[in-house]
Amino acid sequence: MRTPPGCYAQGTNSSTTDWSSSVEKRDAVYPIGEVDPQGPGHRAQHLGRLADLQCVWQLRGVQPGPGIMGPAMFAPHVEPPSSPDGPVLLVSVRESRVALAEGPTPESGLFLGTLAGQNCWAVELGPEADEDLTDLYSLWGRVDEARWKLAGRAVQLVEWQRNHCFCGRCGSPTEPSAGERARRCPECGLLAFPRLAPAVIVLVERPDDGRALLARNVNFPGGMFSCLAGFVEPGETLEEAVHREVGEEVGVALGAVRYWGSQPWPFPHSLMVGFTAEWSGGEIVCQAGEIAEARWFSPGEVPAIPSGISIARRLIDDWMVRRDAL
Repeated sequence: MRTPPGCYAQGTNSSTTDWSSSVEKRDAVYPIGEVDPQGPGHRAQHLGRLADLQCVWQLRGVQPGPGIMGPAMFAPHVEPPSSPDGPVLLVSVRESRVALAEGPTPESGLFLGTLAGQNCWAVELGPEADEDLTDLYSLWGRVDEARWKLAGRAVQLVEWQRNHCFCGRCGSPTEPSAGERARRCPECGLLAFPRLAPAVIVLVERPDDGRALLARNVNFPGGMFSCLAGFVEPGETLEEAVHREVGEEVGVALGAVRYWGSQPWPFPHSLMVGFTAEWSGGEIVCQAGEIAEARWFSPGEVPAIPSGISIARRLIDDWMVRRDAL
């Protein structure tokens, strides 16, 4: 089954990352569970790093539990204010690279809404524009969570507007639809809304010993494991997608499935919906061409896992915190 781009190894780039490093990077694996050949010191090292990560989340305003994100500071709007007050927060976009800066209200662009009361706009840059841009992966960690999500929103909406300048049914030029985030064809009336591809991601736990099932996709670098994930199919519920994906990819059956939290994933336009689930039976059988390896891990055996940018990492960290509290 096709999986969302980067949904296992969210925040990673196998062509540019030094996978041998154990130091957290903005777009690299952070193998906090790497087994220490020296023995029991590993467990204390893991707990210390996890405590550090929780402190970072608190500073960024991120709640690392069910419903990952804290209270939203951003209020989405379609229509800009008639009399803008003060400088705006401008997100300049070229493909998946962005720059955030304060400035005057742009003459053209997409009004996004307000962040902590400040008006926010997105503007697409042409190839000739001389701007210092940062890709979304690398931007994470350099700005707070609210601004990172705003940048991801800007990238998705700019791409949507660029790809829907003409009607997909009759080919006529489209125009903004008043009062809603949509492009409307004046000839045939077709409405085009921003595209969103929901995907499920799940941390499967074995109830008898608390071990978690982590898998390595065939496209992962060696030693890298994460949660199971995949796109939701038309006509199925999120819970049905969890059961189907796990069955397809590793061949095991699930019992209770519980919603955990969600995360917008602008690579290019996914919504990751996180779940926890209990194993109810079956042996691991990896899906050929999709899963290279899948194993049960205890908190002390956790291998290299995704960075803190991803809901995958947060699901794994939450499991390790829960197991340590028992």
